[in-house]
Amino acid sequence: MLSRGLSRGAVAVSITAAIAAVGSFLYSRWFRPLGSSSCAHSMAAHVKALTSPYPGSQVQRTPVPPEKICWQVDWPEYDPVDYTAPYVLTNPPWADPPLGSEGFSPKFNALDGAVQRQSLQDTYSVEKGVPRNPVGRTGVKGRGLLGRWGPNHAADPIITRWKQDSDGRRVTDVNTGKPILQFVAIQRKDCGQWAIPGGMVDPGELVTATLRREFCEEALNSLEGTGDQTENEKKIQELFSQEHLLIYKGYVDDPRNTDNSWMETQAVNYHDETGHLLNQLRLEAGDDAGKVQWVDVSSECSLYANHASFILILAHKRGAHW
Repeated sequence: MLSRGLSRGAVAVSITAAIAAVGSFLYSRWFRPLGSSSCAHSMAAHVKALTSPYPGSQVQRTPVPPEKICWQVDWPEYDPVDYTAPYVLTNPPWADPPLGSEGFSPKFNALDGAVQRQSLQDTYSVEKGVPRNPVGRTGVKGRGLLGRWGPNHAADPIITRWKQDSDGRRVTDVNTGKPILQFVAIQRKDCGQWAIPGGMVDPGELVTATLRREFCEEALNSLEGTGDQTENEKKIQELFSQEHLLIYKGYVDDPRNTDNSWMETQAVNYHDETGHLLNQLRLEAGDDAGKVQWVDVSSECSLYANHASFILILAHKRGAHW
C-alpha cells in the first residue's frame, strides 16, 4: 500500500534513485586503485578470496576476521594451511616449480624472461623469498590452483551491444529510462557460474592478443573450428580493431587467491554501437565454457569472482541501465 501523499511515480523515482546511490557506493568501494596502503581496502577487496573450501578441493581456509586481513595488523598466531593443487605440482608448462627448486630463481616485481612478474598496480612485498598478497591474508598459503608465485595475469574481454526490439530500436528499462546493455557471458565448467570470457596471458603474449584469443576460444569455439568461421572471423577482426574501453586493471578478488599467489586482470570493453557486427554473430561454447549467451546488464547479474563489479563500472561508463 502506498503512503498517503506519495504517488506511484514518486515511489518509482525513489527506488531508481536508491539503486543509483547503491551503484555509486559500490563503484567507489571496488574501483579505487590499490596503493601502498592497500590494506585500507582489504575489507572491500577480499570476499571471495576468503571462501571455503578452496576451489577443487576439501581444503578449509584458516578463518581470517575482517579486521585481520591486513598484513599491517599484528597476528603472531596466524598459521594458514599450506595448499598447492597436485596438478600444479606436476610442473605443467604454465606453472612455476616449487620455491627452492634447483635452477629456479624467480625475479619478483620484474619481467622475468618471458614471464611477467610485475603487478599491474604497485610493488608487492617479498618476505624471505616468498611474494605476499598485496591486499592481505587469505587463510591459505602456497599457490592453490594458480601456476605462478605472485601475480597471475589474465585478460577479460567484455563484448557488448545495445538490446534492441524487433524493429531495431534500443530497449530501455521502464524504471531508469536508460538503454539496456547486453554482454556475452559464458558458464564456467569448473564451477557452473556465469562469467565474462577470459583467460591467462601467455608468457610474452600481448594483452590485446589474449583478449581476442580468449573470446574466440570460449565464446566462438574457435579451437574446434566447427561450422563456417569465415563470417565470424571478419566480424571479430573489425570489432577488435575498433577503439576499446579499459574497464579495470589490477587485483581481482578471486576464490583461487592465496597468500602467495593471486589473480590480476585487465578487463576491456569492445562495443558494437549499432549491432551490425554482433547481432548475427554465431555464439558457440568452447574451451572452458559449458554454455554461452547474451545477458542483459543489470544489478541482478550474479557472476564469477568480481566480474559483476566490472559490469557495474561498464554500465556506469556507458550510461546504461543498472
